Amino acid sequence: MKITNIKAVYPKYKAIPSSWRTHLWQIVVKIETDIGIVGYGYGGGGKASVEVINHHFSEILVNQNVDTVDDISKIWDQIYFESIPYGRKGIAIMAMSGIDLALWDLLGKAEKVPVYQLIGKRNKDKVRSYATGTDPNWYAEMGFTAHKFPHRWYSDQDYDSAILQSKIAREIFGPEALIMIDTYMTWNTEVTKSMSRHLKDFGIYWFEDVLTPDDLNEQSMLKESAKPTLISGGEHEFTHHGFKDILNTNALDLWQPDITWCGGITAMMKILDLANSANIPVVPHRGGEIWGLHLIVSSSCDDLAEVLPGTRDAIKDNLWIGEPNAENGFISPNNKPGFGVELNEELC
Repeated sequence: MKITNIKAVYPKYKAIPSSWRTHLWQIVVKIETDIGIVGYGYGGGGKASVEVINHHFSEILVNQNVDTVDDISKIWDQIYFESIPYGRKGIAIMAMSGIDLALWDLLGKAEKVPVYQLIGKRNKDKVRSYATGTDPNWYAEMGFTAHKFPHRWYSDQDYDSAILQSKIAREIFGPEALIMIDTYMTWNTEVTKSMSRHLKDFGIYWFEDVLTPDDLNEQSMLKESAKPTLISGGEHEFTHHGFKDILNTNALDLWQPDITWCGGITAMMKILDLANSANIPVVPHRGGEIWGLHLIVSSSCDDLAEVLPGTRDAIKDNLWIGEPNAENGFISPNNKPGFGVELNEELC
């Protein structure tokens, strides 16, 4: 099948907090073909990515053939090469991610199989999911047995807040649950070492993004002092090229690439090859979304998928119709062709 049109749009979000996400959150990519099949992808980079796709990548993609996984890989390489002057990381790769996922969706629909079947043999029936957010009582009510809460560092008083949040989470979810902390790059080396001592009785599974993604050597040196808690990260890294640096510096115990940011499935499979070479576990950032879920069930990713339920009674933008929800702490993709979801046109 031949690509006839590509268009990226920035949805009409109603439930985005004021932040960089206001104008630079997730985009929708639509790819049309000469046989009438339409593929949809989900990328990052917001309004900037929309411009990159509609005014550059579209020129490369129109009239390209997409009949095999190898065709998708060749397109990925071509787009990456053509965008090197302004790409390699960040918004250009976020835009590429949306295109790559739309191409996988196209191919799955053309072959009449779910994307996970194109990736490889399915090895997970349902995936244990963990709830990220600030409403642990609600998450426990829904059946989650794993939870990640946010914690940002501002002053020494935040040791107490980390202890309190960890204590509450452990009491709510019980001794066997997985409890993780997302620091969003606000801890430093001294804070991370101190937190390891302060929180040792709570059995924290991982500390996420304790430093910025540029501080690879420093993160590597933190791993020993944090044990048995893992030092995790990677959502702000891009492509297998970027993860080679993480591998070479031995910076992280656990990798968390975001499939809608790091280059899509095509890049993720290469990232997994790197991780497997060093026996490093991979838990995709926001992996409970349909895009990551298809990869998890047919790859060497850990049996763990992140979902973001928000808070009880909060409004949400339901952009994708048919996207699965976690039930009793587990989540699974459906068996429909492609990614098995439809776009909510009212938001686009």
